[in-house]
Amino acid sequence: MKARIIANYLPQFYPIPENDKYWGHGFTEWTNVAKARPFFHGHYQPRIPADLGFYDLRSPEVREHQVALAKEAGVEGFCYWHYWLGNGKELLQRPFHEVLVSGKPDFPFCLCWANHDWTTKSWKRGIKDAIIAKQEYPGEEDYINHFNSVLSAFRDHRYVTVDGKPLFLVYDPYHFPDVKRFISVWRELADKNGLPGIYIVAMGNSTSTIKRNEDGTLKRVLPDLKSSSMVYNDFFALGFDGINSWGKSRAEMLYSGEFRRNIRYFLQERISLLPALRYDYSKVVKYFFSPEDQWENVYPTILPQWDRTARVGKNEGVYVNSTPVNFEKHIKDAIEIIKNKSDEHRILFLRSWNEWGEGNYVEPDTKYGHGYLEAIRNALE
Repeated sequence: MKARIIANYLPQFYPIPENDKYWGHGFTEWTNVAKARPFFHGHYQPRIPADLGFYDLRSPEVREHQVALAKEAGVEGFCYWHYWLGNGKELLQRPFHEVLVSGKPDFPFCLCWANHDWTTKSWKRGIKDAIIAKQEYPGEEDYINHFNSVLSAFRDHRYVTVDGKPLFLVYDPYHFPDVKRFISVWRELADKNGLPGIYIVAMGNSTSTIKRNEDGTLKRVLPDLKSSSMVYNDFFALGFDGINSWGKSRAEMLYSGEFRRNIRYFLQERISLLPALRYDYSKVVKYFFSPEDQWENVYPTILPQWDRTARVGKNEGVYVNSTPVNFEKHIKDAIEIIKNKSDEHRILFLRSWNEWGEGNYVEPDTKYGHGYLEAIRNALE
């Protein structure tokens, strides 16, 4: 086994009342994807889907077609973004719920709790961003209700496991003050419900400018570009079994210089006349993996492409030269990082399967066709 590739899967491709209220009736991720325009010569926008078209995830046929493409490429399973806002409130749960209840498609899956506020800055940044839905942590009773809401998924034969345990990811461990108690409660509940345990993974940058104090408060720190050991050990100290590392910030700082990159991001949000910030994909991803990504319980992320201009305009860097050929090399570099791990832990997270609004997807488009899917298959073979 060369690698277990698990792809992050965005369910925001059908209308929901919360989006209707803030963006207009019928809004989905496709709305701004289709309206995107290039900011410089050669800028690949708008991005138009090919085989699947501007799909609606309420359609079982679309979900089956996605799985057929994923299987052909060698992707092991989908990691669905899971929105539990606290007090029983969920968002965008319909596609996964239908997959779970119907038993179709017969394709492995797991969940990543996207534990963050929903604000208007997801689609348009302003001086004052409105809260669409607040992420809350009401306490132990809510943790129990949350566990019970996903227990049937954990028991499903399709659920992805690590060391025999259901795999569950937490998007933002830093801003979850009670995360240690949450992990403890879920472990107890897994045992009470006859599960072999639960394998809880922290998602996090391999280089961070924030650090958690013992009391759960946060402090600013200088990023360490040479080693991720402090960041990763902090996650393990919270009780996590593993870490899904995200090397984008580290790679950009090593590519363009730590302070230059951070200052430019600061200015980019405040000076509208600045041109779009560009990064050369092939040069940036050379720095995507830290030495500690070779640790047994660290699972690196691979990135096919990146361009969030459809969402936030020029406020973030656009990755140019992100071609299927360069992506294939990036995957091979990642496989080299994880080659000495046990088969069970030889996991790479693909971000993402279908984040079209971030220009971050491998589904077929009108420019590259099946190129990114073929890159995955070629690298695995």
